Amino acid sequence: MNVQVIMRDGEAEYAVVPWAEYQALLAAAGRGAAQIARPTAAPVTDEAPNWKALREARGMSVELLARAVGISPSYLELIENGEREASDAIQHGLRRALGSGESGS
Repeated sequence: MNVQVIMRDGEAEYAVVPWAEYQALLAAAGRGAAQIARPTAAPVTDEAPNWKALREARGMSVELLARAVGISPSYLELIENGEREASDAIQHGLRRALGSGESGS
């Protein structure tokens, strides 16, 4: 099984599995796929949010935001500087930690 574990403060917080494997888990648990609808995807844009500007507008330090998302401050700085692309899971964590409804546009 291909599982991505998202950590926060050294503890596992989320487990992300491919949709087909999720459906197999539901079937094994006796819950058919018809009971849970497939989520709709967020709009895809070419531009990533300006995470640094959003963070600064909320008066958060790099260290505080990185800790809230479960990544290192140095990795967050790479994302903010455009040297690394944030995965969907990290983007979700950033939006949640920043209290942002940003959809990526």
